[in-house]
Amino acid sequence: MSAISASDISRTCNRVDTKRLATLCFFGIMLSMSVFLLDMPVFAATSQTTVLKLDDEISLEKTVTVMSIPENNTLPWGTVKGKVNDPFQGYPVIIQIFKSVEEDPIHVAQVNLKGDDSFEYKFRVLSIDEGNITHFFEGDYTVKIFKVINTSRGDLDSA
Repeated sequence: MSAISASDISRTCNRVDTKRLATLCFFGIMLSMSVFLLDMPVFAATSQTTVLKLDDEISLEKTVTVMSIPENNTLPWGTVKGKVNDPFQGYPVIIQIFKSVEEDPIHVAQVNLKGDDSFEYKFRVLSIDEGNITHFFEGDYTVKIFKVINTSRGDLDSA
């Protein structure tokens, strides 16, 4: 029977603690990196916004932009998000996704505003089922975002 000294126990504990700490740090770093990857934007184009006055109280703001999803995309979700400046309360944001501007939309969504007047819509870009990958979106798409806003009263200030 051999005797175990206090220094042997201390070294063993330090090695175990170091391994646990290294493992914990590794998983912490991986989790941090995955948060950035989950919200990676696929929108890289500029957008065009127009406003159509509907009446003295409300106007319709339309933003048109391009969404590009690469063929080698491995992320399962896409996101359309933004903020409505001066929204007319009670109206949702309408999102339409077109493969070609001349065709009907291939995907339509209605999203309510959050408390800070922002919106976010997540949709499936690809699916992996038993190793089979199905791409729902691939290539370039036109995205139209419709928001109901208060009609600008800027011209009343000069009266």
